[in-house]
Amino acid sequence: MNVLDTSIANVSLPAIAGDLGVSTTQGTWVITSFAVANAISVPLTGWLSQRFGQVRLFVLSVALFILASWLCGLAPNMTMLIVFRILQGFVAGPMIPLSQALLLSSYPKALAGLAMAMWSMTTLIAPVMGPLLGGWITDNMTWPWIFYINIPVGILSVLVTWRIFQHRETTKQKLPIDSIGLVLLVVWVAAMQIVLDIGKEHDWFESSLVVGCSVLAIVGFGFFLIWELTEKHPVVDLALFRIRNFWAGTLAISVGYGLFFGNVVLLPLWLQQYMGYTATQAGMAMAPVGLLAMVLSPVVGKTIAKVDPRHYASFAFVIFALVLWMRSNFNTQVDFTTIMIPTVIQGVAMAFFFIPLITLTLSGISAERMPGASGLTNFVRITAGAVGTSVSTTFWERRATLHHSQLIEGLNSSGNALARTLQGLQSSGFSYEQALAQVERLVSQQAYMLAANDIFYVSAIMFLGLIPFVWLASYTKAEGGAGAAAASGAH
Repeated sequence: MNVLDTSIANVSLPAIAGDLGVSTTQGTWVITSFAVANAISVPLTGWLSQRFGQVRLFVLSVALFILASWLCGLAPNMTMLIVFRILQGFVAGPMIPLSQALLLSSYPKALAGLAMAMWSMTTLIAPVMGPLLGGWITDNMTWPWIFYINIPVGILSVLVTWRIFQHRETTKQKLPIDSIGLVLLVVWVAAMQIVLDIGKEHDWFESSLVVGCSVLAIVGFGFFLIWELTEKHPVVDLALFRIRNFWAGTLAISVGYGLFFGNVVLLPLWLQQYMGYTATQAGMAMAPVGLLAMVLSPVVGKTIAKVDPRHYASFAFVIFALVLWMRSNFNTQVDFTTIMIPTVIQGVAMAFFFIPLITLTLSGISAERMPGASGLTNFVRITAGAVGTSVSTTFWERRATLHHSQLIEGLNSSGNALARTLQGLQSSGFSYEQALAQVERLVSQQAYMLAANDIFYVSAIMFLGLIPFVWLASYTKAEGGAGAAAASGAH
């Protein structure tokens, strides 16, 4: 349910934006607001679970998620929808780490690896179901139902979890909360996201609002670093970045996830806006991404202790680069099968991406620092996903504008081609104005296709560029159960 909500809105963005009277670019705030709020709350999971107990916190988190989902469906405008998505993302933070913790506490160590492999399969179903379900609901019902479907699932989860775990609550203790660190974290992350989301519409640094938020983000981040490095009980343990495996692994997984998620958002937008796909068809084009991931993830989980995870992670980046290179060769005549082939192949990369990189990132970290390390690397990864969404959609629009002007210039310089095209359209029954509008539509379609190709190609190069960072991490044969501990941060 949680992972589903990160992808279910992707194919529904045009419908949500159109219904609420905003641009599709503004519609991406529905995704980024959830991701940023989720990222901020993830590092708090350790403190909250010690304060309230793991079982109570999990049940409360799911219950509040149900309430927030209901409010999202009722939102009358984009402002309120974003507010409720922020609430939904924030209360969702503890759900995934605690689902792993409760699962691992129910199995002996010998079965922990298998339990986490099965757990990973359930989270990989969501990327398959999200676009399909979101597309079908948008086309056949109304977009609020992409949020309402969480309500029965959430209620069932609360009842079953409480029935099984109510007498197995963890010990509670009152710990000091780094309130200043938390406020600084919220301020600089929120300011950074506002810059990324509204920059394009406000002509970036020509706007005093963008400049103000940029300054706030930079200053807030500076104060956050200083405070967290000197605080006795920091909300984020930045000292972890002194460990080479941790910073190299976190960098690789976060930039990789940002590139992946940015392209996951971009593809259905392009298909619906410029290729004439319905939300359901766009969902079907995206859905196969989880099929091979579901098949191969258990294999990776079982073999990770015997194979150097750097080989697996490098293989994943090569496959991601191949997939994006294939997409960079798309044209406006591309058929559905050609679009689906790279999507299916991408499932291979997903299977070899998360668990090996998390294994490297968390290797050598002591048991007492593991929750903090897992929370921090998840925070950076989720934030990178939100940044990737904003950056990819912004550069897509900018490159499209450039290509549009170049195509128009090319048409004007060869006036005969334009005149022949207009003449041909008019002879088919179009008026002169209709013929011009048709040419403009075709030029825009080509411009956005070329812009998407640019984003796909650059992303492919960047994936290959991440491979050396994987090899900056050192590797020693994993101890028994390390794979399971590492997997607990994978999603």
